[in-house]
Amino acid sequence: MENLNSINKLMTERKWFVVYTRPRWEKKIEKELQTAGITAYCPVRKVKNQWADRVKEVELPLFSSYVFVKINAKEDLKVRTTTGVMNFVYYMGKPAQIRDVVIDEIKCFLELFPSLEAVGLQQLNAGDRVIIKEGIMTQKQGEILQVRGKNVLVVIDCLHCALITKIPVSNLELIN
Repeated sequence: MENLNSINKLMTERKWFVVYTRPRWEKKIEKELQTAGITAYCPVRKVKNQWADRVKEVELPLFSSYVFVKINAKEDLKVRTTTGVMNFVYYMGKPAQIRDVVIDEIKCFLELFPSLEAVGLQQLNAGDRVIIKEGIMTQKQGEILQVRGKNVLVVIDCLHCALITKIPVSNLELIN
């Protein structure tokens, strides 16, 4: 009887997982899953978009093509069969489980810094053009010289000379 209770507990205990979605379907999938009674979380950041006639603040997913779901083993199939869900993200052959504290930290950071942006270090390379988002050099543009861990050496174009500074990756935005 005790074994049956522990198996039942494992089947009903909800944990956070990450699902990979079709591009630009993150918010749709979050809404669809929530309508189906599943706890889903798509962290969004606030960004000001400039159109020809106006400036509008929009919410964009913090992580492109990813949504977090808090499910138990019984709800797995419901998530997998939701239109737009490609698959779970796997780690070591199993769906990647996320600790509650990580989800809480993401929520806290977004509350404190609504325009937070997730930039993978692999996305930044020497020679890339960037704009500085925060600090005394806000809105200055430059070129990446070198990526050093979570900091980047940037040559800043201003005053007809080259200034070289070390800037945290989180303060940079790639220029297309």
